Amino acid sequence: MQTGTAAAGGGETSRIHNIGYRSYDGPRLGRGYARRSLYSQSLRGAFGLGRSAKSKVLPMLLSGVMCIIAAIIVAVAIATPGSTALPMKYTSFAIYLQAVIGLFLAAQAPQSVSRDLRFKSVPLYFSRPIERVDYVVAKFAAMASALLILTGAPLVILYVGALLGKFDFATQTKGFGQGMVSVALLSVLFAGLGLVMAALTPRRGFGVAAVIAVLTISYGAVSTVQAIAWGTGSEGAVAWLGLFSPITLVDGVQTAFLGAASAFPGSEGPGTGLGVLYLIVVLALVVGSYGVLMRRYRKVGL
Repeated sequence: MQTGTAAAGGGETSRIHNIGYRSYDGPRLGRGYARRSLYSQSLRGAFGLGRSAKSKVLPMLLSGVMCIIAAIIVAVAIATPGSTALPMKYTSFAIYLQAVIGLFLAAQAPQSVSRDLRFKSVPLYFSRPIERVDYVVAKFAAMASALLILTGAPLVILYVGALLGKFDFATQTKGFGQGMVSVALLSVLFAGLGLVMAALTPRRGFGVAAVIAVLTISYGAVSTVQAIAWGTGSEGAVAWLGLFSPITLVDGVQTAFLGAASAFPGSEGPGTGLGVLYLIVVLALVVGSYGVLMRRYRKVGL
């Protein structure tokens, strides 16, 4: 639609175009669809899918490292004469490869949330129909799922390889189940902590440094103090010190409840009683991470 008027100084005509928005009469899919779409997009983004080729290099490389190491362990176990079991427990795999998991989280947690903060796109998410809780739940679930894929896929390789090697089915199935419970707990805990650190700043570099600091420095400090306590005859303090680092928390829970061999000095992991405290601390950190994220996005919303 347009109208024309004669220009004051000549014969030119000015035009006003009506470009008003057309009404939408199609189906409205609602919050559930938006939440699932955000979850799917965030999960794919954690592995670089749907992004540039450069964005795929690091997550795919780290995933490949995890799977290749699992395949090597299986090959060694099968090739060793007289071998009846894998040389490593399923519950130990993520503990030994915590550096790879931490690097993956440090790279992908800021990618998941920092860009939305930096480009101020969060208010667009919250405009309609998605709400703050939908955004937080979708991002939390996507990062936990990405970590579960990263840590669970190698365990599947170990399990399938063990069955192909004709190791005891019942023993391997039990160990595999325990390992999957362990990495599921680790994934939820690490996802919460990583997203909290990344959401504190819109600058991705700071987010990466914060995640690495929380995971690496805390583990290094706790391990050092545990070694000192063990070396000075304070063995009873070793298990208590494990409460102050994310990876040692997971180690303690799986030692107490999943039949894992502790990576603490002297293999002095917590018993069932102290293990309950470990589990409470893990759950408190997960719930606390969710609460902090909800509070954080209350300030950056509309």
